[in-house]
Amino acid sequence: MNSYRHIVQYYETDKMGIAHHSNYIRWMEEARVDFLSRIGWDFAKLERMGIASPVVDISCRYSKSTTFSDEVLIDIRVQEFKGVRLILQYVMKNKDGDTVAEATSTHCFLDQDGKLIRVARQYPEFYEALMTMTAE
Repeated sequence: MNSYRHIVQYYETDKMGIAHHSNYIRWMEEARVDFLSRIGWDFAKLERMGIASPVVDISCRYSKSTTFSDEVLIDIRVQEFKGVRLILQYVMKNKDGDTVAEATSTHCFLDQDGKLIRVARQYPEFYEALMTMTAE
């Protein structure tokens, strides 16, 4: 799967000209939305089906700074999925291929009433799509 590409915007930098650490979390969200769309399960489709996917845990280890107009390539993969909890792994690299950050986000799936969804049983096609990505 191709990397998600983000260009660091001026407003994402701090007084020192470095991308603020909180923006990496936003970039992860952009990459996740793009990832789901690429595998055929974009957010609009999930929302029409009544599925929400909140973040329940997130972590990010920063290795190298990024600055205005830097290109950040974000590789995303399913680290673990057993039908209830989805863990995504992100590796963010600069144009030279240096890792600038590594992260994970953990998600669950809820219905419109806020109840946990067992994806394998309730949405087997979505489950299979995510399981296929786990094997990569």
